[in-house]
Amino acid sequence: MIEEIGVHIEENFKGLIDEAWARRLTHTILKVERTASPCEVSIVLTDSEAVQKLNRDYRGVNEPTDVLSFCMMLQQENEPSFIPSPDGITHLGEVIISYPQAVRQANEQKHSVKQELALLLIHGILHLLGYDHEHPEEEARMRVREKELLEKIY
Repeated sequence: MIEEIGVHIEENFKGLIDEAWARRLTHTILKVERTASPCEVSIVLTDSEAVQKLNRDYRGVNEPTDVLSFCMMLQQENEPSFIPSPDGITHLGEVIISYPQAVRQANEQKHSVKQELALLLIHGILHLLGYDHEHPEEEARMRVREKELLEKIY
């Protein structure tokens, strides 16, 4: 599988997150999900204010959140379709994670920040691959897949 995984960590959080770990985790998720090759995905770890601003500007929800996904898919009835690119690479999109929110949630769930970041990364990538949780049956399917992927990783 050939992929390009971009990881951008805001300056305030450098040293708290291992970029190589984020790339390996992303690679594992894409491999297990049998994503088309070659593909590209970007991961951004930033602060809560930046994520809230994106949530407000792009989703119309002026509240903090833990993870946002901006996918490059064309929405077609019951079947995701990626925008064809002239370079032959499937551009999946971008996953943006609020590091401070991940820390809060890890403390609430009584597990490590690394495990929370893994869960948020899984969740974000699944969104890029067409999973959603707007309806109860979709949410159940997505939660099962998140759990399966997390178990494969840990």
